Amino acid sequence: MTDPTVPDATVPDAPVDPVDPHPASRDALREGMNRVRLEVGKAVVGQDGVVTGLLIALLARGHVLLEGVPGVAKTLLVRAFSRALGLDTKRIQFTPDLMPGDVSGSLVYDARTGEFEFREGPVFTNVVLADEINRTPPKTQAALLEAMEERQVSTDGVTRPLPDPFLVAATQNPIEHEGTYTLPEAQLDRFLLKLIVDIPVRDAEIDVLRRHAAGFSPGDLSGAGIEAVITADDIHAAQRAAASVTVTDDVLAYVVDLARATRQSPSVQLGVSPRASTALLAAAKAWAWLGGYPAITPDHVQTMLVPVWRHRIRLRPEAEIEGVSVDAILRSVLQQTRVPI
Repeated sequence: MTDPTVPDATVPDAPVDPVDPHPASRDALREGMNRVRLEVGKAVVGQDGVVTGLLIALLARGHVLLEGVPGVAKTLLVRAFSRALGLDTKRIQFTPDLMPGDVSGSLVYDARTGEFEFREGPVFTNVVLADEINRTPPKTQAALLEAMEERQVSTDGVTRPLPDPFLVAATQNPIEHEGTYTLPEAQLDRFLLKLIVDIPVRDAEIDVLRRHAAGFSPGDLSGAGIEAVITADDIHAAQRAAASVTVTDDVLAYVVDLARATRQSPSVQLGVSPRASTALLAAAKAWAWLGGYPAITPDHVQTMLVPVWRHRIRLRPEAEIEGVSVDAILRSVLQQTRVPI
């Protein structure tokens, strides 16, 4: 079952912006981005909504937190996604003894030259797979903060830029809490989306078994036939195109009203911040561009609200005891907030 709040693989037809000087090129870019989903589908079944969420994060220059029980192909999903994009990817297995330098890199003494030289960490890549990020202490988790926000690493007073495009896809297990550390609020706020990777529906799970029975190996993506369908230059162009999607003042006011409604909810201890509002706007632009819309509508905002805001809200203790969920509160906020015409 895919997350119902994440757009599915079907992209609606929409009119092309008449003022776009290069509509054909933008259509080609959009088609290339949508083909990524087909390539990932050669290895991963039943997670179309999550793949779409990864595309939206890439277009909006954001990062993704993937939450799901073990065995739902979170790692395979990210590996297949980066391969379809033709991007370099590195995996970091987060453990309790992982040090910040193991993520960002560190100075190493070179006995031949008698000087210290910087040895790049695995964060110097296009797609970082931060596996089980909640299994390492906050100090090491924070090593990703500068990389995620500034797209750079600072060591010994020297700032080193990271490759572009750059995306962090972190995974965590929602049911196993022994030996884990809660992600700091500042860290959570740097993730554009929190996507739920659920167990696939029955037919999709049968398809998974059928593929394995036919010889599919999760470690052999080339054998699955996944090919790179776009280039880094295409991604940069698509990011610029998504950022150029227009937004009216009414829709901007709608986003602000939704944010203020979260702060006024009796079940919420800490509502979303202005950073969350800008994140929702960026995600809505990316989703609108994928669908061929020249401007975002309230529908785009409503579709992206839950995955963009679900990890940015802190509930009151009494609400948690009563079993109130953040997703339910956000859906209530959507129902109670006036939609611009």
